[in-house]
Amino acid sequence: MTSLVERLWYGKGRPLLILAPFSWLYRIVAEARRRKALDAHAQKLPVPVVVVGNITAGGTGKSPLTAWLVDEIRAAGWRPVILSRGYGGKSSGYPLLVTEETLPSLAGDEPVMLAQATGMPVVVDPDRCRGAAFALDNALGDVLISDDGLQHYRLPRDIELAVFDGARGIGNGALIPAGPLREPVSRLDSVDFVVVNGAALTDDEGRVPPEALSGINHPQMYAMDLQPTRLVNLKTGETRSPESLQGQKIRSIAGIGNPTRFFDTLKGLGAKQIAVPFPDHHRFRPEDLGAESGHMLVMTAKDGVKCRSFAPANAWVLYVEAKLPKAFSEAVLAKLRACSGPSTF
Repeated sequence: MTSLVERLWYGKGRPLLILAPFSWLYRIVAEARRRKALDAHAQKLPVPVVVVGNITAGGTGKSPLTAWLVDEIRAAGWRPVILSRGYGGKSSGYPLLVTEETLPSLAGDEPVMLAQATGMPVVVDPDRCRGAAFALDNALGDVLISDDGLQHYRLPRDIELAVFDGARGIGNGALIPAGPLREPVSRLDSVDFVVVNGAALTDDEGRVPPEALSGINHPQMYAMDLQPTRLVNLKTGETRSPESLQGQKIRSIAGIGNPTRFFDTLKGLGAKQIAVPFPDHHRFRPEDLGAESGHMLVMTAKDGVKCRSFAPANAWVLYVEAKLPKAFSEAVLAKLRACSGPSTF
């Protein structure tokens, strides 16, 4: 996403009226796809399905939330399997079972990152229904978690989570291409939980009040924070604390949906950075990683999986983990346990 598009979509100005007809057409097509999926009566699945996604374009923190969900659900005694479209990867065949060693060029960067972060099975398939059938046929687990699957309407689901960036919210409130919305805000009426990454206001249980995010009012809205946990050298595996970046000269790179959030995190850690954003899912080359003399090179975990094979000795990954309130975990697990029958859409 270019900086110009970001300014138009997430700035304080009104949506571009010249693009309004295209937004109207986009909405008609999106709603037609959803109605078609509903009318098709997708085959029911014998295990619960949790879908994590968003209704805005750009990065919101879906993958860290997915990793957190996997850990919480596994700790509760379930065997979760992650389903992913595998954006940016190109395999000769699907479904593809991803491991920590799978090449990002085959599976995509996020599936490999999730496999490394969770140690649980990740199945990549542009057709998530086929990926789900593969997971069930091979007894990989007893609950399916679809990463970035809110608009993959054919996949049956029991629980839906929509994620927002707390600073960006719904932007100018318009649909693509005039604004950042993939679907109208009314789509949130049918999701079970709304998660706000970096919410400005919360109550004692970590709930987000309606006034904290303009244009969104949902009864189950919770705050999420992404907290840096460690720095790891891509070549040697050496680990340092995030606090070691205090006063350190770095060149930071990020090929993610919202690189500003990553750069702000590094700034908050006291790093003296030269920030270099790249497009989301950028295919990094060795020449992209050049750094000024005396500077550390710091990148995201998502970018690290693509750069490991050619990273220089001064390349480090800053890992972050999602932190969410206990009340949210309890609510999700309670709803998951209540899914006693086959999932429906």
